[in-house]
Amino acid sequence: MKPVIQNKSMHGSSSQTSRTQPVPQVTTEDVERIARRDFPAEELTSLTAILSEYGTEKWHREPTRVRLAALKVANGSVTRLRACIASAKRDYRDALVAAEYPAYHKIGPRFRGLSEDERSKIIDGDWQQYETWLKH
Repeated sequence: MKPVIQNKSMHGSSSQTSRTQPVPQVTTEDVERIARRDFPAEELTSLTAILSEYGTEKWHREPTRVRLAALKVANGSVTRLRACIASAKRDYRDALVAAEYPAYHKIGPRFRGLSEDERSKIIDGDWQQYETWLKH
């Protein structure tokens, strides 16, 4: 999986030198593979129905990426998957930040006060954990 780098920084002001967060480029095949990997086969039909709830409205952005993020957050739990999809239907960024940028999310606004080196370590760590999870 190759990262696609966002044009906008997710942290820091424009006057501050900072890296952008990597953004995963994922496919429907990734979603299907992770669903089969993380959930029992007998749950796949219901999983597909839950996942398909996101992406039905024109304001639902990046459905494949959000669905994959929801699977990561769910960590094998149908209950958590339902909750994550419900949250994403209100604001898709909730699913993305929890799955793709967990350390960044945990630090929150304090991220801006960290040194460039500390911010880079967090960004790199978040990316490594996501890639490891996806390839697992």
